[in-house]
Amino acid sequence: MLVHRAYIPDAQRPESFDTWPYTVPCVAELAERGLTFNAPVTMLVGENGSGKSTLVEALAESFKLDSHGGRAGRKYVNDRPKTPLGEVLALETTPAGRRMLTGPRTSRKGFFLRAETAFGLLNTISALELYGYWEEDTSTMSHGEGFLTVFESMFRERGFYVMDEPEAALSFESCLKLVALMHRLGETGAQVVCATHSPILAATPGADIVEVGEHGTRRTRWDELGLVDHWRRYLANPDSYLRHIVD
Repeated sequence: MLVHRAYIPDAQRPESFDTWPYTVPCVAELAERGLTFNAPVTMLVGENGSGKSTLVEALAESFKLDSHGGRAGRKYVNDRPKTPLGEVLALETTPAGRRMLTGPRTSRKGFFLRAETAFGLLNTISALELYGYWEEDTSTMSHGEGFLTVFESMFRERGFYVMDEPEAALSFESCLKLVALMHRLGETGAQVVCATHSPILAATPGADIVEVGEHGTRRTRWDELGLVDHWRRYLANPDSYLRHIVD
């Protein structure tokens, strides 16, 4: 692992939690107590608006990744304005994580993939043929194939990998391939933090599952997730849900 804990230093904590992003329960909790990482793979699971994306963007920025998406070590990452939470978030790192963050820019390893900007990133990289990325032309691929190309090309080394809803373009089988990749990364000393709505990704073996919501954050088991319960009920009897919205 590379990061033990994310927190906001006392000098950076707001005097009031009445403004965004501190009105989001998981961010307010982070400001009060921090967020610890107990396993190489962490899944942040919650409804839209629960704060998952706010957390992962700030985590990416704290590890000097670009909040718009991309790999670690890019020359101009720090020229972009940070998110409000990214401006104040700090990381307690392992010795390996410290060496990456305090060493030369090229020593940082990792990638931030966010579904909102990934499609544009794929096309830009393919058009410019930038060094250090993938060789394949993702503009000729489906979105799902392009995502898998990114994963297989960029998620190889021991590094810090942050993902925001990567399942957006993935089929069932492609989700399973990503599960295998995340599990493999975790076993090699890398660290993965993934915000997801997918019960498939959340089931990654050995993952620490953090459920995000009005309660803030809480650790739970896969089979106790509200997400999993809803999918089970829906697949067993879709009409039990659909009759309430199409009648």
